[in-house]
Amino acid sequence: MKQAGQIVLFKFPQTDLQERRLRPALLLGKLPGSYNDWLVCMISSQIRHTIPEFDEVVQEDDSDFAKSGLKVSSVIRIGRLAVFRASFCLVL
Repeated sequence: MKQAGQIVLFKFPQTDLQERRLRPALLLGKLPGSYNDWLVCMISSQIRHTIPEFDEVVQEDDSDFAKSGLKVSSVIRIGRLAVFRASFCLVL
């Protein structure tokens, strides 16, 4: 069962909307209504793209890093949001 705060794998669209890459994403919340749609936020291992005081960096030495399912330190890209149907993702 999916819940807000989980990290999932999702084919996140690129800015050109043509290419999709399987990436980790953070489930922010289920949208209201009868569909099983979720708001998600992209996660990237490209820490250099962090926007200070906006994005959230998850470090390998954080106490809860092991539970995240991430392989390396990563940035939660607050400005990269998408909506998708829950059946389109894999829970880590």
